[in-house]
Amino acid sequence: MTTPGPVLIIGAGPGIGDALARRFGREGHPVGLLARNDDRLAVQARELDTDGIRVAWAAADILDVDALRTGITQLTDTLGEPEVVVFSPHPDVNLIKPVLDTGPADLRNSLALNVVGAAAVVGAVVPGMRAKGRGVLLFTTGSGGLNPNADRAVSGVTTTAQTVYARLLAEALAPTGVRVHHVVIVGPVGPGRRHEPAAVAEHLWQQYAGNGDTYTEIH
Repeated sequence: MTTPGPVLIIGAGPGIGDALARRFGREGHPVGLLARNDDRLAVQARELDTDGIRVAWAAADILDVDALRTGITQLTDTLGEPEVVVFSPHPDVNLIKPVLDTGPADLRNSLALNVVGAAAVVGAVVPGMRAKGRGVLLFTTGSGGLNPNADRAVSGVTTTAQTVYARLLAEALAPTGVRVHHVVIVGPVGPGRRHEPAAVAEHLWQQYAGNGDTYTEIH
């Protein structure tokens, strides 16, 4: 039986990130957590370890490409080359404003987090996946690109860019054995909200485990 490979969760938080760690950890995957908050990651890692999940963590700001690459290298050195990478950073809600109030810095920062950051992660992990001939990239976004709204300009622009990037990645990597899945979450996520984190994690697990479609929406 093949030993489950590591899963790296980029943008690991207490909601979807923690639920993903538990879902994959339950199946025997070592879990690597990466986010900005060092203290919160340490607490999260201790809780997962207490529950029998092998876990490592690295603190890095996704906006800092060099720190992001260093963090991924640290996790890879500890856990091994990842089998699965989940890119799910929490959006900066302070950037979401009407289009006429949205300036160059707002767009630059949002794209830097969600598209440039994604490209940096891909550049760090895909060579190893291609060398093995397998691997899975899972991207989550909100639904801003489905029906762009002038009152939420950054969300529409960034989600559209992410959607195109994930689609192009899927096309380019299909012959290599590396799969790409993009999951759009429509509506709020959290305990008692439209989407429970565990339900989102289950959907992402099924995408990984079941060779699901490249693009899916959770309504």
